[in-house]
Amino acid sequence: MTDRPLTLMAVHAHPDDEATGTGGVLARYAAEGIRTVLVTCTDGGCGDGPGGVKPDDPAHDPAAVALMRRQELKASCEVLKVGDLEMLDYADSGMMGWPSNDAPGSFWQTPVQEGAARLAELMRHYRPDVVVTYDANGFYGHPDHIQAHRITMAALEMTGLSPKVYWTTMPRSMMQRFGEIMREFHEDMPEPDPAEAAALAEIGLPDDEITTWVDTTAFSGQKFDALAAHASQGENIFFLKMGKERFGELMGMETFVRVQDAAGAPTPENDLFAGLR
Repeated sequence: MTDRPLTLMAVHAHPDDEATGTGGVLARYAAEGIRTVLVTCTDGGCGDGPGGVKPDDPAHDPAAVALMRRQELKASCEVLKVGDLEMLDYADSGMMGWPSNDAPGSFWQTPVQEGAARLAELMRHYRPDVVVTYDANGFYGHPDHIQAHRITMAALEMTGLSPKVYWTTMPRSMMQRFGEIMREFHEDMPEPDPAEAAALAEIGLPDDEITTWVDTTAFSGQKFDALAAHASQGENIFFLKMGKERFGELMGMETFVRVQDAAGAPTPENDLFAGLR
């Protein structure tokens, strides 16, 4: 036994991703005395600018947006009581198919081994007991999410460390519920075309394939406030439109697929640290 605290490391692509998928577990485990480490891979420069200026607008300034989003990220981390924030500061690649995918220095263009080496250095320093990131498709096909997955898995191989490893996901039952709520808030929202509907139906996993269900209801208020800290992206954060009470009802459970576990904890489980304490 050592005096080193149990440590959770979450590897995310952009400022605000930490709150959407893992805000509950970051807040919950920090409250339980576990060290929480957030690694944010990009600067978020392809996000909305002040006044909602979009990335394809000539007035959009990626450097200014990145600076603004850095401050918002720090505010979110304060809300979630994240112990350590590490920023790799790669240029945001934008959505799949955007010209920014091909920009020199973008995260999508960064060799996996280069990004993995930097992340491996952080893993050796923090020695996480649990690592959380995205699945191989980045949950919904975003290039920076896919790249975050790739460098995380490569970094684990480089270090030889054997933490419990999880990929964020969402049960299909919850995805269906989200669709119903979005139509409730946007009555004029058109039905997606068949190809788009088929793609949306593939996001997440059947409920019985999810290994880990973590109840973070008691921390949903912090999660909401962490998302709200990313005020510049408020137009894109649908969840904020629900209000805090409705948000807590819907977003109180965070779900994962466990892909590595030397502790041998049985599944399904309700704790990322099952078998470690």
